[in-house]
Amino acid sequence: MLDSTATLQVQEVLDTLNDAFASGDVDRITELFATDCYWRDLVAMTWNLKTVEGRDAVADMLTSQMGEVAPGGFAIQDGEIPVEEDGVTTAWITFETKTGRGWGLMRLRDGRIWTLLTSLRELKGFEETRGKRRPMGAQHGADRHRTTWKEAREAEAAELGYETQPYVVVVGGGQGGIALGARLRQLGVPAIVLDKHDRPGDQWRNRYKSLCLHDPVWYDHLPYIKFPDNWPVFAPKDKIGDWLEMYTKVMELNYWTRSEVQSCSYDEASGEWTVRVNRDGEEVVLKPKQLVLATGMSGKPNMPTFPGMEDFRGEIQHSSQHAGPDAWTGKKVVVIGSNNSAHDICAALWEHEADVTMVQRSSTHIVRSDSLMEIGLGALYSEEALENGVTTEKADMIFASLPYRIMHEFQIPLYDQMRERDAEFYAGLERAGFQLDWGDDGSGLFMKYLRRGSGYYIDVGACQLIIDGEIKLAHGQVDHFEEDAVVLADGTRLPADLVVLATGFGSMNGWAADLISQEVADKVGKVWGLGSETTKDPGPWEGEQRNMWKPTQQENLWFHGGNLHQSRHYSLYLALQLKARLEGLDTPVYGLQEVHHLH
Repeated sequence: MLDSTATLQVQEVLDTLNDAFASGDVDRITELFATDCYWRDLVAMTWNLKTVEGRDAVADMLTSQMGEVAPGGFAIQDGEIPVEEDGVTTAWITFETKTGRGWGLMRLRDGRIWTLLTSLRELKGFEETRGKRRPMGAQHGADRHRTTWKEAREAEAAELGYETQPYVVVVGGGQGGIALGARLRQLGVPAIVLDKHDRPGDQWRNRYKSLCLHDPVWYDHLPYIKFPDNWPVFAPKDKIGDWLEMYTKVMELNYWTRSEVQSCSYDEASGEWTVRVNRDGEEVVLKPKQLVLATGMSGKPNMPTFPGMEDFRGEIQHSSQHAGPDAWTGKKVVVIGSNNSAHDICAALWEHEADVTMVQRSSTHIVRSDSLMEIGLGALYSEEALENGVTTEKADMIFASLPYRIMHEFQIPLYDQMRERDAEFYAGLERAGFQLDWGDDGSGLFMKYLRRGSGYYIDVGACQLIIDGEIKLAHGQVDHFEEDAVVLADGTRLPADLVVLATGFGSMNGWAADLISQEVADKVGKVWGLGSETTKDPGPWEGEQRNMWKPTQQENLWFHGGNLHQSRHYSLYLALQLKARLEGLDTPVYGLQEVHHLH
């Protein structure tokens, strides 16, 4: 199809859409959609993160929301030309609602809307002060009582949390809390980010010595300030820590270090939280309206207990406590687990001449880093993507535009390619006895991450050590500890001076239980997962990440986290929801998530 034909087809759909919105004709709008359609909305229509599937669901959402949200002005985005490929016409679009402006991505199949992504970009009257709206900075003229920028910042830091109260408190100052803090700052939302560490970035600095990002640089930018062009593809943890510390300072976050939350409670009558904080030995009581737990996917360690642990003469560490291999040269180390952290830790221990054994308790999905970059990410996040006009923001939207219900269908062929390309590599792992999987449906790493947040390793070298027998491999469940060994269920005895429990992390609602109450944690339910009815992701189908970046069953409680990509992209939608509430805008939530699982 010629570009002009595709443009005419898209324009006809958008014109009909606008006419139908103007007249409030839900049936006419619904008829524009294919029978197997998906409308994913990021805050713009639903004040939620919500995917509606099928015409009936589209009609139900519109019937609920259209009158209050007042969408309209749908148009092809300036400078973008719709394209047709393999029977699907793709178009970048813009639109408006009563309170905001948005953009999105629409795919037509047989002249009807197959997938539609709508996302809120800004609130009318509360736009960020960027571009042509950027602040002047200098105050030209003469003023005997002039306050400098430095003095204003110092006064704000001294007063916020004491003489004045933040509207939002963010618990957790890793990349998630920092990205959200930056968004809130640019929107003029008074906020404090709380973190227990000594410095921003210590969440990374304090991890095991060899840790590097496994995702490439193009995937990992923070909002507003991208990594420089000479930033390494895979940044070491301490370099990331330094970047986060710099970012926190230049983005003017109100970031409290050495600040540990003691308790949180919510008063329904006042709509206010009471957050008790130990700030470097001083108790401070904060009274925000909104509370965000940004404690991270890797925040609450799973620490299993086994008989005989108390008698073990060596050392037992969770992977999050493992500082590195330096002290274990010549020692026997057993690492329980076979995912990312386990592989990294085993490889670093081998490099420092430890005698290391990995215990694989269940199968693991392995993908080689270069194959993932080239096949899995290259079209969206790479130098080649940038050369093709796919900016970070566009890449985020393209990825977000694929409905979770059918995303695995797009992923399976990519991982089939990787399996074929690296066939000898996988054969070597299998010969070594390593148990491999590709996800329950062969859809690979991204779907495993979205569904369960675990069960994979992006190989940056450790696998060859397993293939060569340099990292020893054992299989099965731990039965008990003895004074100098770990004993597996089949009786295998593994002598050890150090045992590292690379046993992962629990659901973020565990932090809600610890900081607020078990009652509130149960009210909110499980955090993360899609409801795919695959391993560790029980149904029913949710269609979005459970409880992430959107309203929960607990009023004024929010969850934020994920990898650097998710922290960057979804922090915008969470920040806009919080800003709208601060300004008293109507925020009618459609499809508030029900609770089906507690953990």
